Amino acid sequence: MLYLDPKNDLTFKKIFGEHPNLLMSFLNSLLPLEDDALIVDIEYLSPEMVPDIPLFKDSMVDVRCLDKKGRNFIVEMQMLWTDSFKSRVLFNAAKAYVRQLEKGEKYKALQPVYALSIVNENFETSANFYHHYKIVCTENDNQQLKGLEFVFVELPKFKPENMIAKRLNVLWLRFLKEMKDKKRDIDIPQEFLQEPEIKQAVECLLESSFTPPQLDYYDRYWDFVSREKSLRGDGEEKVLAAEKLGLEKGEKLGLEKGEKLGLERAKIIGIQKAIERGKLSLEEIAEDFEVSIEFVLNTKKG
Repeated sequence: MLYLDPKNDLTFKKIFGEHPNLLMSFLNSLLPLEDDALIVDIEYLSPEMVPDIPLFKDSMVDVRCLDKKGRNFIVEMQMLWTDSFKSRVLFNAAKAYVRQLEKGEKYKALQPVYALSIVNENFETSANFYHHYKIVCTENDNQQLKGLEFVFVELPKFKPENMIAKRLNVLWLRFLKEMKDKKRDIDIPQEFLQEPEIKQAVECLLESSFTPPQLDYYDRYWDFVSREKSLRGDGEEKVLAAEKLGLEKGEKLGLEKGEKLGLERAKIIGIQKAIERGKLSLEEIAEDFEVSIEFVLNTKKG
């Protein structure tokens, strides 16, 4: 028997979007919740978490739910890291927080929003793979504004031997990291099969349980991620080449002028790439590259 990768859009939503017991186990294992505040019941916020052929716009997949206390939970699987990802997570969590109140309701009715983001790339320089953010007082971090909390997990950095935690915490992260595409049943770690929740999640990944159209989407999603990685790599190479060209010209025009030329050329190439991908508005591109909207428009025309 063959098993699929749980990080794919299709499989991630099948596991955590169709099985509330697995989602609760996952959240209770990875979120910084007190023992008396664990999730005991959830309700999905979307009426249909896993369409037959889900459409995708980028490399992020998510599952959203709330519990009996009214707390909101956003779970995201991000295959590719971008500098704007944290801002997007913050925006989505803040939007979920605000949308809790109907007109005329009191602020005390607001419940916390927790955002859990599993990232399949490294993005911090520290050796830590688990990053917990919350709003605290700079003078005393014991004083907290409750409402929004964020957890980012750098999956490639995760090493079971370096983690002191409960058994399920480790097993869920091992499950996401070690279950690869087309993995055979003989290669499934016994620890996965000994834990009921993990065993059930493994069974959700059986290739034979998916329809041909779903498997076609599964493959197309990986093609998309691979293409995005390639485009990003090409962009970085062109930026480096542009910087090198600028520095070479700087030998003739002066080092300072050459550095400026290289950086400006690199910025132009980066803007052109962003425009070609069409994921961001011209205003967002201008903000990301710290230039005026006129600069972006001129780059687009050029």
